[in-house]
Amino acid sequence: MAASHPTIVATSIGFQPDGPDQWNLRPGPAYLHAAQLARAGAHPRVCIIATAVGDTACYLAPIQAAFSKLDMLVSHLALFPMPNHEDVAGHLAAQDVIWVCGGSTANLLALWRLHGLDAILRDCWQAGVVLMGVSAGSICWHLGGTTDSFGLPLQPIHNGLGFIPSSNSPHYDAEPGRRPLMQRLVAEGTLTDGYATDNGAGLVYRGTDLHEAISEKPEALAYEIIRRGDGAKETALPTRLL
Repeated sequence: MAASHPTIVATSIGFQPDGPDQWNLRPGPAYLHAAQLARAGAHPRVCIIATAVGDTACYLAPIQAAFSKLDMLVSHLALFPMPNHEDVAGHLAAQDVIWVCGGSTANLLALWRLHGLDAILRDCWQAGVVLMGVSAGSICWHLGGTTDSFGLPLQPIHNGLGFIPSSNSPHYDAEPGRRPLMQRLVAEGTLTDGYATDNGAGLVYRGTDLHEAISEKPEALAYEIIRRGDGAKETALPTRLL
């Protein structure tokens, strides 16, 4: 089947080590939640897009293994050195969930546009394929956000895909520069009003509207940041523990 509404799950939720081997990863409940939103069957189809880390094989292999632990049918889309699927649009349209990893948001957006993935992913989203991601894979769906794509200090990025007409900041509690920068950029109008997530939290959008905030950790929250006069007002959102 497909999601009942165009659905995006934009998160600061990664994978946890499943034992002493740091590359033996365990996916948390957010990933099954995305499959449920997609109304997938017993073996959800998930495609990993790792453009933000240059399609690095040493990254893809443990992520593929992690998704397999959830009985998911796992594939990936690589753009280096060339697309690994002859029919990229057809492959992505056949998925239940498309998951985008973290890394360089700026490089991801440039390469996606070069290969026409911006239009393909919009079509998938509108057809009911759930779009999900972490960090760069969260920012990319929005108008812009805060990024380390250009190194430190963190900088604004303005050319997101804009499926969600707001700004986004991941790692809100984990990287000291994220919160003050997001508030300053919204206050001065450099970024639109938007949302932020602590590590372990995510945002679920139905269409272009925020449906709910979710979390894999009790202390992880999501926030709304809006421009108010000459400043920015931050409000913690009700965040449902999965």
